Amino acid sequence: MNILKRRSWELAEREATPEHVFMNRRQILAGLAGSGVLLGSGLGTRPAYAEEDPSAGLYPVPRNEAYKLDRELTGEEIASKYNNFYEFGSHKQIWPAAQKLAIRPWTVTLDGMIDNPQTIGIDDLLAKMQLEERLYRHRCVEAWSMSVPWSGFPLADLVRLAGPKTGVKYLRFETFHDPSVASGQKQSWYPWPYIEGLTLEEATNELAFIATGVYGKPLPRQFGAPIRLATPWKYGFKSIKSIVKITFTDQRPVSFWEEIQPQEYGFWANVNPKVPHRRWPQSSEAVLGTDERRDTLLFNGYEEQVAGLYKDMNGEALFM
Repeated sequence: MNILKRRSWELAEREATPEHVFMNRRQILAGLAGSGVLLGSGLGTRPAYAEEDPSAGLYPVPRNEAYKLDRELTGEEIASKYNNFYEFGSHKQIWPAAQKLAIRPWTVTLDGMIDNPQTIGIDDLLAKMQLEERLYRHRCVEAWSMSVPWSGFPLADLVRLAGPKTGVKYLRFETFHDPSVASGQKQSWYPWPYIEGLTLEEATNELAFIATGVYGKPLPRQFGAPIRLATPWKYGFKSIKSIVKITFTDQRPVSFWEEIQPQEYGFWANVNPKVPHRRWPQSSEAVLGTDERRDTLLFNGYEEQVAGLYKDMNGEALFM
């Protein structure tokens, strides 16, 4: 007799949204909007995005049922209008400004210590990958959280495409740099472009995900279109947006926020309720779209999947 043990983030099957309900959600919402009814979650209206993404026909994609949640999804209207994207400003309502970002043509360069260096167009990259949807928690270091239905593919698949050579230890991620479009990049006191990094072991962990869509559609610009990182066991600033280059290297990258304030932002940035930030206590979090505060979970609730990455690491500030 086989005994099945649910993972730490999984719901019982009876609690999951039925597939036919999920797949028909757009028709339901369209009907509600047409009748003037707005949902309490904020899903009854849609933000005004820029022109249609050419990859729209790829979505929605099949959900990977291994990645579920212990809470409700954050409403699309809420999540899409409360965003950090410092390239377009330091406030949360940057979504209108972000619509200036041109997402085609868009290329991603894979370089460094790899067998297959290349610069590939985003649509060609999407054609090479098997897309899926995953439900992930997202925890900001500012002590708010949301729950997001990302679409995309495992970062490990991109690592395999690149073919890292012996000696690679890190992936260095870089976002676009265009101050003529992104007014925040005119602020010279920030070290543009935005840089982030992961170890090779983190990048090939099952949870590390490249997001190209959300809420059953291509990524809107304020979410980091057309391609971003999602590392749900880390604070949100690690999940770099609008990626243009990934470099495979044996040198640890210095990330954007680490360069600005290393006393507050380290390389690892794993979620830990017992390690407060200088400005934001981390023991609890405000859940966007609700009046609820939840206790913060170690590794944002993904301890079972990632704790082994950091076993026996001494002298490292792993949690900020």
